[in-house]
Amino acid sequence: MQKQMQKVIVGLGELLWDLLPSGKRLGGAPANFTVMSSRLGNRAVIASRLGSDPLAAEARQVLKAFPADISLLQNDPVHPTGTVGVEIRGGEPHYIIHEPAAWDFMEWTQEWLALAQSADAVCFGSLAQRNPASRATIRQFLAATRPDCVRVFDVNLRPPFFSVDVVDSLLTSATIFKLNEVEVPEVLAMLGIARPEDRGEAGLLAAARSLLQKYPVQLVAITMGGEGSLLAAHESFHRHPGIATTVADTVGAGDAFTAALVHAYLRGASLPEMNEAGNRWGGWVASQLGAMPPLDGATFAAINAQIQSAGSRPTLS
Repeated sequence: MQKQMQKVIVGLGELLWDLLPSGKRLGGAPANFTVMSSRLGNRAVIASRLGSDPLAAEARQVLKAFPADISLLQNDPVHPTGTVGVEIRGGEPHYIIHEPAAWDFMEWTQEWLALAQSADAVCFGSLAQRNPASRATIRQFLAATRPDCVRVFDVNLRPPFFSVDVVDSLLTSATIFKLNEVEVPEVLAMLGIARPEDRGEAGLLAAARSLLQKYPVQLVAITMGGEGSLLAAHESFHRHPGIATTVADTVGAGDAFTAALVHAYLRGASLPEMNEAGNRWGGWVASQLGAMPPLDGATFAAINAQIQSAGSRPTLS
């Protein structure tokens, strides 16, 4: 991609090691999002914090294999690089998130101020706000972005590391709100929004519309695992049935979906085009082990061709 066509996309929050049954793999939702964003041709910057320990050195070495920008990663001289125990039950990940971690203590710096002011999009979640230090930094970062910056709130609920105040506050500054179907009733309950009687697709659409009505978000994206996703804007919506995939594990699949969605959104894509891109890349990550699997040129070209082919077909909303 031409340099001048690149968008500046920031993943703001946790960077950590997932300690999977098969071994450790680098992850954290904002970092997963950023790596996929970089693979799609953006200048994608990981804004996080590592310890001054062997795990930090190993993380930097792993990240060198990807086109993501790690030049603004912070070093913490006191706190360790983050780790998370991951158990896969029924194909779904369950987490034991250790604390404190370096990413709990992200600092607001002049370098990060410049990054915030240059960002075309920034993706953030609720987990990295469990500590007051990083919570303050994230809010300063968001406040420093341009009015046209796309602020993507991927709620990524990880009990007990979220609260009503955090979710409500972040929604007031978000352009896109992304969550999964399991999180929908929990989010509605904490925000005091009545849950629709319908528990199926119509109920998810009604929930999305309630969120659009209550908050200044422009797009609500609800992922549904192997059943696809629902995108709802103020005047339209689109339901994608999903892509048939042999699942290896689902770690990072939602983050890849979000990265592809944002990449398409920044380029003025339609809801069907955004949904197709998100499901194609999310499905590919789900078919691989880990959140940052190897990606060769042939696979990249094939998935992009599938996305473009689907975008040329008429689609009903």
